[in-house]
Amino acid sequence: MCTLRAFVGVTDGDWYRFLASQPQITEVNFWKPGGEAGFQALQPGEPFIFKTHWPHNSLVGGGYFEGFVRLPVSTAWEFFGTGNGVESLDEMRERVGKYRRQPIGPYDDPEIGCVLLNEVKFVSQDSVTPAPADFSKHIVQGKGYDVGVTRSNSVIDLFVQQLMISVDPANSRDTRRIDGPVFGEPRLVRPRLGQGGFQALVLDAYERRCSITLHKIAPTLQAAHIKPVSKGGEHRLDNGVLLRSDVHTMFDRGYLGVTPDYKLQVSARLRADFGNGDE
Repeated sequence: MCTLRAFVGVTDGDWYRFLASQPQITEVNFWKPGGEAGFQALQPGEPFIFKTHWPHNSLVGGGYFEGFVRLPVSTAWEFFGTGNGVESLDEMRERVGKYRRQPIGPYDDPEIGCVLLNEVKFVSQDSVTPAPADFSKHIVQGKGYDVGVTRSNSVIDLFVQQLMISVDPANSRDTRRIDGPVFGEPRLVRPRLGQGGFQALVLDAYERRCSITLHKIAPTLQAAHIKPVSKGGEHRLDNGVLLRSDVHTMFDRGYLGVTPDYKLQVSARLRADFGNGDE
C-alpha cells in the first residue's frame, strides 16, 4: 500500500454528537479556540480521524483535510454554519469563550484556528473502534500516523480504509488515486474542496484583499469561481479569485474577466451600457 499520513484529532463530545446526528453535513470546521498559528500535520487530501475524549476513547469518524486558516468566529459561521458543530452563532461564541476561559464581549469577533475537512462521515455507535494503545490519555490535541507502511499501526490503517468513500477499481489497494496534479505534485488522495473550504482558502490565499481593488473590508469580500460551477468549474484554489462584492457582480455578468495569462480584462460593454468604466 502506498504511504500517506493520517492525523487523529481529539474531539469535543458535544461537537461529535451534534454532527453525527446530522449525516447531511459533510464539510466541517474542526475549530481550535485559540487561533493557533497553523496545522502542519497533513497535506490537503490526507485523512483526519476523530477520537473521543477518555474514557470513551474511540475512533468515531473522519474526513479529508482541505487546509488550515484563521478566521473570525463570525466568518467561520458564515462559511460553515452548523458544520462548526453547533446550532447557532451565539452558541459558537459561547463555546469558544468557554474554551478560552473568558467570555467573548458583545462586539468582539476573535479569530479561531480552522482545520477544514470535507467528505466527513461518522460510524455508528456500535461500530466505533477503540483508539490505538499508543494514544496516551495525556494527548490533548492529536497525533499523526503513517498509513500503509511496514510496522504501521493496523488500527489506524483499518479505520482509514473503512472511511474511504470511493475506491479505484483499477487499483487492488484500498486507496484512492488522483488523475493528475491538483495541489502541487500528484498525491495518493485527491483533495476535494467544499463550498466553505473554497471560500475560506481563497480568502486566505489573497490575504483578505480584493485581487483587483485591494479593498480589505472583510464583509464585502467574496470568493468567485473563475470558471463557474454551472459550466464545469470546480471548488479549487486555482479556480478562485477574491473580489469585492460589486466587482464580483461585474465579473459574473461579463463586464470583467481574467485572461489565461492572469491579466484583468475590462469589457467595452461597461462603458457602452452605463457610460462608465474609467475606474
